[in-house]
Amino acid sequence: MTVDTQDADVLVVGAGPAGSTLARHLATAGRRVLVLEKSSFPREKVCGDGLTPRAVHELDLLGVKTPAEDGWRQNKGLRLLGGGVRLQVPWPEISDFPGYGLVATRSRFDQTLAEHARAGGATILERTSVTGPVLDERTGHVVGVTARPVDEKGRKAGEESTYRAPVVVAADGVGGRLALAMGLAKRDDRPLGIAVRTYFTSPRHDDDWMEAWMELRESDSSTGPLLPGYGWVFGVGDGTSNVGLGVLDPGSGAIDYRDLLRRWTAAMPPEWRFREEDQVGPIRGAALPMAFNRTPHYTRGLVVVGDAGGMVNPFNGEGIAYAMQSARFAAHAVDDALSAGDPRARERALQAYPAAVRADLGGYYTLGRVFVSLIGHPEVMRIATRFGLPRPGLMKLVVKLLANLADPTSKDAADRVVVALKRLAPAA
Repeated sequence: MTVDTQDADVLVVGAGPAGSTLARHLATAGRRVLVLEKSSFPREKVCGDGLTPRAVHELDLLGVKTPAEDGWRQNKGLRLLGGGVRLQVPWPEISDFPGYGLVATRSRFDQTLAEHARAGGATILERTSVTGPVLDERTGHVVGVTARPVDEKGRKAGEESTYRAPVVVAADGVGGRLALAMGLAKRDDRPLGIAVRTYFTSPRHDDDWMEAWMELRESDSSTGPLLPGYGWVFGVGDGTSNVGLGVLDPGSGAIDYRDLLRRWTAAMPPEWRFREEDQVGPIRGAALPMAFNRTPHYTRGLVVVGDAGGMVNPFNGEGIAYAMQSARFAAHAVDDALSAGDPRARERALQAYPAAVRADLGGYYTLGRVFVSLIGHPEVMRIATRFGLPRPGLMKLVVKLLANLADPTSKDAADRVVVALKRLAPAA
């Protein structure tokens, strides 16, 4: 594979958490990195704004500082509510992982990571929309992309240009337009979630626990069928709370999730002020691509990371930690590939990326798919909520499993059970 004119060593499409993380790692390694981002910062993204210790760990590895004065709010763990039970489970103590989570709005978070990538030497072109891949006619490998400038509304604002690099990375989110153009359609045998959220001016803005409500129902009736998902209330610390819900998508389109959020918040205590007159901004929604719903994660010169590769955790809908982790794995493989002496060695190095992701997350995501199939049955959700939440010991294990926070070096029984399950499960 040859490229006549190189604009960079690595071309990254998308400057979300995955794209900016990969760009920073590679730029720090001395690689010329060019990132094409269709939006401009700061930008709005649908997210719960909550970061588990796994995500905080990736921020630490990246060298991102998270002081409270810059809007990073620490939290102690999960508060679970359901079946008449209110249970607080602190984040577990794990070697090499922090013992706290964070809350930061996605607009602030994404901009911080993009600026961090720039500070490391990466070039980021904002309002540059990629229109398609450029392929080597002889090998079929992607060797660049075409793109054009757009205005703040995404409308064409200039002529199309071509950008080239030996390695191209698709970090363009759930839509995965670049991967799709390369023939990588999403997999229908993987679960898909739906998240909707908004903000409220609320006295609960300074809550230092991430709160999850385990009983979501299709109707206002307390006896209606339970939905496979949960609602959340995360204090942002700036006078607002991020309030939303995440539910497995049945694919029927029968449920109006925005209306469900309105009805759910309307039933909250009035002193929390989760009411229309205290709402900040509209209700926004987005899909959650789970459990490797687009594969392979490397093919014909294209590396696929983050939501574009369906990296979202099927247990809890968490995407940021896995976007950043997959980007870190990809950065190692790409750096090795760029140092390779010939095309075959470069291909072997790039193939190490999907192998690494599969080895680390494949078994866990297989367990997640089983979990998703179980909670898709309302009766299973009812039994789990009614009989599971009142048992703190069991819920300690459940939180370790749902948040993927088991310590492989620990002798604690809960850690050993979760680690064993992950190792025994076949890779997704």
